Amino acid sequence: MKPPAQELLRLHLSRFIEEITMKKHIPNLLTCSNLISGCIATYYAFRGEYQIAFLLIMLGATFDFFDGFAARLLNVASPIGKELDSLADDITFGFAPAAIVFSLIQTLLLPANCPANCPVTTWGITPNLPYGAFLIAAFSALRLAKFNLDERQTTTFIGMPTPANALFWGSLSVGMESTGWLTGEPWLAFALLGGVVASCWLLVCEIPMFALKFKSFAVKDNVLRYSFILCSVILLIWLQWMGFAVIILLYIMISVMNNLITSNMIRNE
Repeated sequence: MKPPAQELLRLHLSRFIEEITMKKHIPNLLTCSNLISGCIATYYAFRGEYQIAFLLIMLGATFDFFDGFAARLLNVASPIGKELDSLADDITFGFAPAAIVFSLIQTLLLPANCPANCPVTTWGITPNLPYGAFLIAAFSALRLAKFNLDERQTTTFIGMPTPANALFWGSLSVGMESTGWLTGEPWLAFALLGGVVASCWLLVCEIPMFALKFKSFAVKDNVLRYSFILCSVILLIWLQWMGFAVIILLYIMISVMNNLITSNMIRNE
């Protein structure tokens, strides 16, 4: 005996609602995966296992890309998704790199690297120096809050994106470990702290930086982007893990040069 039409309609409607409900949670599931990747990366950063921490940051960046992509594809973007995305990003791209730099500075200032007669030790600031790394987490939060409210950042970025900053520090940590820079060089702790201050400024500065967003794939419209991608591939093949840090420095330099060229062209018109 066939079920009545009303019952069939109810079954189809309940299935449709179930599908819609599940679809709505896919981007948030990806965002939470980003957040969890950042939490685990932080754990490994404090343990001094920089390569695993860096891989987890890159995994988080992958989830971060696909959560926005999924929200647009499924047409389920929501205010809660936007807020959750910022919270996840501050963990993965703010707190995790801060933990990496904290661990790096702490390692550089170990007694084996910095004996009692070392000037750095005698200044009495050694125990507190690593805590400066957590400025990265604070300024990343400021950057993300600013990005959420800034309507100018649709096709370009104003200031350095938090994923770029996280990739820089993750790559640098692996490079420092593999080249032996973490032994016997306590002065590098101050260099790292200087790098922290510089990166914090770049996160919230008003310098426009290009985004890898393509309106079309025509070469003439994307010379800058294609050139950057080509250089990035070459650097990764050549420098491997350390290549990411150099790519981020190249990204900043190209953005600054592009702004200067654009400003001169406007001035000369």
